[in-house]
Amino acid sequence: MPLCLVALTGTVQAASSAWATNEGGRMRLVLLAAKADGTREGVLLVEPKKGWITYWKEPGDVGIPPSITPAAGSDYTVADVDFPVPKLLSTGDMQDVGYDHSVALPLVLANAGSDRPFKLSAFVGVCQNICIPFQADLTVDPAAEIGSDPDETALVEKAKRLVPPGPSEDFRVTAHAMQPDLKSLQVSLRLPAGAPAPQVFVSGPSGHVYVEGTAATGPHGETLYTVPIGKLPKGYTMAGKRWGILVVAGERAMETTLAFE
Repeated sequence: MPLCLVALTGTVQAASSAWATNEGGRMRLVLLAAKADGTREGVLLVEPKKGWITYWKEPGDVGIPPSITPAAGSDYTVADVDFPVPKLLSTGDMQDVGYDHSVALPLVLANAGSDRPFKLSAFVGVCQNICIPFQADLTVDPAAEIGSDPDETALVEKAKRLVPPGPSEDFRVTAHAMQPDLKSLQVSLRLPAGAPAPQVFVSGPSGHVYVEGTAATGPHGETLYTVPIGKLPKGYTMAGKRWGILVVAGERAMETTLAFE
């Protein structure tokens, strides 16, 4: 009965762009039906070819961070883009942060209540021996796709579930401090019971990600994680800055913000 109702009313549950391709992979855009507040959830699906990789929001030494922007003159906006837990990918002396498999990036469009076509420009990097910029204009026309596609809806919902949650009582940052010389950051962590040593990704100024660090046990059983800080922009100061931190401990992950006074 619900499927018949969809067909009769023309309500669109999910719509997709065509695949855009280049020598390193392909990507497409999926959008769900608009919510009452005019927002519309979806994903950018990026599928690198076997042996290729694509990148996290802070890609590491030489990568290209994903960018998703509306076509010029659009009144809808990209309100949010999220990322699942990445991998640390090493090639020789270079370290990249990203994905060596298909990845779906959840996104939210604002002011997107109508069923007009939505055109977004997606710009990602795909890399094998060299990194190749991959740009495509992706168009989704909800009015052209009548009916419900449960696979597309499930794709969006699964992508949302894979985004690391925020802090919880048993998994959180309890303190953090940058050394006065800006050479190291110390983070105090409460990890889930029985968790192994964490992997930590610290996102600093745009284009800077720190993935090396050492863990020690603090006086109250907390984990003290020290992150060496490499080169920062000239004249950089910490006052008022907000950095990101992603902590992966076994099967769990947590992402939050470090605010500096």
